[in-house]
Amino acid sequence: MNSMNAPKILPWIARKAGISDDLALKLWRRAVSEAEYLTGKAEGSDFWALSVERFLAIVEDECSDSPAYKLAPAPQLAWMWRHQSRMSLLSLMAAQNAYRFWQNAWGNLYTQKKAA
Repeated sequence: MNSMNAPKILPWIARKAGISDDLALKLWRRAVSEAEYLTGKAEGSDFWALSVERFLAIVEDECSDSPAYKLAPAPQLAWMWRHQSRMSLLSLMAAQNAYRFWQNAWGNLYTQKKAA
């Protein structure tokens, strides 16, 4: 499966969450499997974004059940991933809108010259 493409940040998340690297890798594999099932594909930006989002949610669920989590809580990272995804989409939307504006402006200029 895609476990060989596990994010390099996996051990860091495991330490912060208080889980072993092996468990983190198992949770990653589960997240990849769920993302593949939900998206219907095993590649692409939607697949990888959902994989990371599912992984962070699964880690948070796993940690919230352990007594160690109550003493040293892991950072809640899923919100940060969702926020970053939204911010990148806003950048893309702004670029697309700027492109459309210039495309329309040039199109209008061209049709005005043609009509004159």
